[in-house]
Amino acid sequence: MAALMLQGTGSDVGKSLLVAGLCRALLRRGYSVRPFKPQNMSNNAAVTVDGGEIGRAQALQAIAAGIEPHTDMNPVLLKPQADRTSQLVVHGQVRGVLGSGNFRSARAELLGAVLESYERLKSQCDIVIVEGAGSPAEVNLRAGDIANMGFARAADVPVILVGDIDRGGVIAALAGTKAVIDSHDAAMIRGFLINKFRGDPALFEDGYRYVEEKTGWRGYGVVPWLSGAARLPSEDAVVLERPQANVSDRLIVACPILPRISNFDDLDPLKLEPGVQVVMVPPGKPIPVDAGLIILAGSKATIADMEAMRIEGWDIDILAHHRRGTPILGICGGYQMLGRKIMDPEGVEGLVTEVQGLGLLNVETQLTGAKALKSVTGRALGADFSGYEMHVGLTAGEDCARPFAFLGAECPDGATSPSGNVLGTYVHGLFGSSALRAALMARLGKEAAGADYRLSVEQALDQIAIEMEQHVDIDGLIALAR
Repeated sequence: MAALMLQGTGSDVGKSLLVAGLCRALLRRGYSVRPFKPQNMSNNAAVTVDGGEIGRAQALQAIAAGIEPHTDMNPVLLKPQADRTSQLVVHGQVRGVLGSGNFRSARAELLGAVLESYERLKSQCDIVIVEGAGSPAEVNLRAGDIANMGFARAADVPVILVGDIDRGGVIAALAGTKAVIDSHDAAMIRGFLINKFRGDPALFEDGYRYVEEKTGWRGYGVVPWLSGAARLPSEDAVVLERPQANVSDRLIVACPILPRISNFDDLDPLKLEPGVQVVMVPPGKPIPVDAGLIILAGSKATIADMEAMRIEGWDIDILAHHRRGTPILGICGGYQMLGRKIMDPEGVEGLVTEVQGLGLLNVETQLTGAKALKSVTGRALGADFSGYEMHVGLTAGEDCARPFAFLGAECPDGATSPSGNVLGTYVHGLFGSSALRAALMARLGKEAAGADYRLSVEQALDQIAIEMEQHVDIDGLIALAR
């Protein structure tokens, strides 16, 4: 069995995408491969075949490897729910809350769980491709580390360091990493990759050789800007901070970026539609007056996000849109916010035990400690769909008599206002169904292109794998892994 770990000079250098690309490249070569991330921090999660949850990126990497996502692929998941606390998920199930005070000690105790999952994956395949988190250069986090060098040394896995040339300073980032980390950690790094290169790689040849000479690490390639990445779901909220171009003559679908927004990749399939422009509305900006649909995405802390919505004034925008007849759809936490009230008597989310919702649906939600985690199929808007549930809370009220969907044969989900213009559902992943996407577009007076989102993701992964074969020494990485 072979294994290789990709770590980065920082966050958002493209580790997740490169792991997915390597998994698909190895699969195309006939290898049995598994992705693995010891510890992830993300509110974008996916339901697994064994009834747990893992980071969305690892679910995508599983697709790239041609297998179903499993909790062993991401044994420790931290889901931020406040500035200094995160929900702790171990082997797919909620285990409690980590705060800044107990983060290091509690994290170190999870190394055993991480190694258990890794050993199980090793026994199932030819090669495991491991993804680090953040950067090993964050030496202030080294004590108790299980995400980068703590895991690499415990499992004796060679490391490739990824640098992002697009953000600038990649030479300093690579050489600087070696300068600041422990010598035993540095010995685990066997090479590097340059990622997100635009233009002629020959222009960087001198810099490439300088990094090799300065660090003693071998370069394994210069990866170009991978255009196929735009068709893949994004895991990190970092992408929400980037400016988006305005395009006229399109249906504008607006989604406010609340502080604890989660599973915002629900909107990705809508971007396939030529007649749609998805606008992620950042703090400090109003919801566009010309929006033809408002979507409230999921939330890791619904009560806190409801309060943040009022601080931003987005509640006023949404109510104004509602008076003008703009359709509004809430998914999971967004569905809860559309109701009259959200109650948290057990303190699941924190000290605030009750908040008023937008009042656009005649429903109320009570949060509970139990978490629903399951894949579902159903029918909504006259179309079949598949998706998943991942939420805490029970929602009830008069508008639930008009369900948004029926799951399976006859289990109702969600609610609809008497006017039919306000919709709420607990199901994520709805728009991945081309039939449901077409039904929604028709309801909004637009014709859908009918693109198959899942096929688009598969084609993008193949495209990325082909480009990596052209620019990365895959044979050398395989030999290193062995």
